[in-house]
Amino acid sequence: MELEMNSTQNKISEYLSNTIEKTRTGICGFDEITFGGLPKNRPTLVVGGIGTGKTFMSMHFLLNGVNHFEENGVFMTFEEKTNELVTNFSNFNIDIDELIKKKKLYFEHLHIAQYELHESGKYNIDGLFVRIEHAVDTINAKRIVLDSLDTLFTNLDINMLRNEFKKLFFWLKEKKITAIITAEQGDIYLTRLGLEENVADCVIELTNRIISQISTRRLRIMKYRGSFHANNEYPFIIDNEGMNVFPIATNLIEYNISNNRVSSGIKSLDAMLDGKGFFVGTSVLVSGSAGTGKTSLAAFFAKSNCENKKKCLLCAFEESSKQIVRNMKSIGIDLEQYVTSKNLFFYYARPTLQNLELHFMRIKSIIEVEKPDVIILDPITNLMTEGLNSDVRSMLTRFIDYLKTLQISVMFTAAITLKSIVINPSDEGISSMVDTWIMVEDIVTNNKRNRIIYILKSRGMPHSKDVKAFVISNDGIDIYELDKIENNVLPENKYNRSALIGNII
Repeated sequence: MELEMNSTQNKISEYLSNTIEKTRTGICGFDEITFGGLPKNRPTLVVGGIGTGKTFMSMHFLLNGVNHFEENGVFMTFEEKTNELVTNFSNFNIDIDELIKKKKLYFEHLHIAQYELHESGKYNIDGLFVRIEHAVDTINAKRIVLDSLDTLFTNLDINMLRNEFKKLFFWLKEKKITAIITAEQGDIYLTRLGLEENVADCVIELTNRIISQISTRRLRIMKYRGSFHANNEYPFIIDNEGMNVFPIATNLIEYNISNNRVSSGIKSLDAMLDGKGFFVGTSVLVSGSAGTGKTSLAAFFAKSNCENKKKCLLCAFEESSKQIVRNMKSIGIDLEQYVTSKNLFFYYARPTLQNLELHFMRIKSIIEVEKPDVIILDPITNLMTEGLNSDVRSMLTRFIDYLKTLQISVMFTAAITLKSIVINPSDEGISSMVDTWIMVEDIVTNNKRNRIIYILKSRGMPHSKDVKAFVISNDGIDIYELDKIENNVLPENKYNRSALIGNII
């Protein structure tokens, strides 16, 4: 069934590639959800409220055209002055003034006072065509942005404007220019005038949504004539690298798998995993209540990979990187040396800093630069406070699929126990999507708190089904047979732990 779906997906992609010519934007993630970019030599409308990123997206489109596709661009603004635009986009780390001097970019600010429009009688935009044509011919432009074009037509007759918009859009097509026109969102219609969306070949809506005091920008393709396109909303971020769209749905693909193994960093744990450890490129969940040693297990996994000259990215959502480095020294791990050797990288952020999707987009950006072999997320359950568990599961599934295509091994830690799953069944959904699930728990024997460890599942390999003692000391981590715990007493308590362990065995 999966192969049939993959074949269907390939046929769709092949069909789409032959239906309409497209211009790549170079915006990370956007060309993926549009199956190639914007419609070539056709106008696209980008609509949104204040601060949603319309101008930024348009500028990114032009700069990528110059720097990556050898297509010069014109930026005509009807609100901001050109010197203000150049200053605002200086964070791109691109010398825009130099591109203007080399006639790669052309900026022009057009301002028409409202009283001039009222005095002119029957209004047309033939003069605008002259200005655009001059700009395009000056630098032989293939891309153009008309930013806040709707400000020219405020308070004018709607019936007259309909014809003028059609003339403009058809004229752009005749000139074979790929165009972006930006417009403010309207109260009744999609735009303030309610006209542009009807004549544009592609319509993109940008929004800026605030949930639980966290702002998230989102993008949706509302219309795309002559082409299939993704219909969902997609979160995106804006930083000094440009615009980055994170696709919500991943295409079904037959990614490569590996039979190679990667060590957990603990020989006795590897012994429980067919004596070899985890499969490379798979996902591992280490779960348990607070204080059971989840982070310690993750640290040994990081240490083992760094010792083998592999790169590891540790994403911390609870402790800072310096705190983790200090704490791990108490169990015999010196992570600082791997940070110095650039085998270990940290991403530290509080879950409340930004939306769940944006955390993964930041991590994805680090992956693209550093290209790690292993990723650790500690703990993933801290992110559940920023959304429904179903949202977390959906996002994690997409993230795991993305990592598998890159053959990156990933380890999650989570504050999930078998008791918590009984109370909150959605917790089990998170564990069901990983390849290996390791549980660590506390038990009390003779008034002493001891740890146990067992493997609930490990796909594709024989693995131990025994419950074993799990000991953390100054010298590291050791795993013993359960009878090593003093007197081997498992008391009947309110959690009915002895019955629970019996079922596992």
